[in-house]
Amino acid sequence: MTMVQDMTDTAIPNPPRKERSLGQLFQRRPELVSLSILIVICVTVSIINPAFLQPSSLIDMGRASVVTGLFALGVFAILAVGGIDVSFTAIAALSMYSLTLFVINVYPTAPMTLVVVTAILGGAGLGALNGWLVNLLQVPSLIVTIGTQYLFRGFLLAFIGTVWLMELPPQMIAFGKAPLLSFETANGAVVSLPIYFLVFPAAAVVTWMIFNMTLMGRAVFATGGKADVAARLGYDQRTVHIFVFAFTGALAGLAGIIHVCANRMANPFDLVGTEIEVIAAVVLGGARITGGTGTVFGTVTGVLLITVVNNSLVLVGIPSTWQRVVVGAFILLAAAFFVTRQQKQ
Repeated sequence: MTMVQDMTDTAIPNPPRKERSLGQLFQRRPELVSLSILIVICVTVSIINPAFLQPSSLIDMGRASVVTGLFALGVFAILAVGGIDVSFTAIAALSMYSLTLFVINVYPTAPMTLVVVTAILGGAGLGALNGWLVNLLQVPSLIVTIGTQYLFRGFLLAFIGTVWLMELPPQMIAFGKAPLLSFETANGAVVSLPIYFLVFPAAAVVTWMIFNMTLMGRAVFATGGKADVAARLGYDQRTVHIFVFAFTGALAGLAGIIHVCANRMANPFDLVGTEIEVIAAVVLGGARITGGTGTVFGTVTGVLLITVVNNSLVLVGIPSTWQRVVVGAFILLAAAFFVTRQQKQ
């Protein structure tokens, strides 16, 4: 019996114990930290000011999350490959303004589907230019996109126009106003959640499928983790970079045309300065600047966190001028958490 027991103990080692502590869970899934903060903020603000849970407030936040969310999904792709892009707002501005001007002056009866597809393709072309330059010049993508940001905006203002377009074609106005859901407030006003809100979750699903179910998604994470190893494994670095930046540009073009339709005007100076907020949303969602990590769920969580912070501070009596202070504090906390996480790993 003793010999049999000894042989059994040798052949079948004791299974390792599963890590079940909350801290270890947060270490493995950093996006859960942002989700927890989001839940705490929502509960706290709703207690302080129940108006936070009114349909009008929730719809406002839903509308505000669409453009930021589309930008963030693109930035997530760039961070996953180990780069940084600051030109996506310039791509959106150039795409939306030039396309709106074209529809007004050249093709006023253009179907809205054609307008959206053209914005996506135009943004993808500008993004592909970024990816091609990054691969050609072999310099950090931050340097390249700073240059193309000025290039795209300069081209827009110098050669296309600087005048606000206040009268949009009827099909673009109709797209911005088309309701998905409508609510009547206590004072009799009707508040609608626009149908373009569905674009954000649809884009999130497509992004998740690309990065979790395709060879290109694996190539992007492999390149962001170790570019030299990914190259030895056979991943074409030029193809990866062009795809990622084109994907980001396509989302930026889509975000730009939605921004125009939602605001019912085209302003070539719009979206300037929102780059840091978008990058912050992705970083708060668990993506690392060094690349190779991140999830779509974390990115969406980060977008919702930034959106809730920006829309709830006023409801609890904090001036809107403090929004950047709060967002900056969140970024510093996220940086401290990720540094601690990396040291423990």
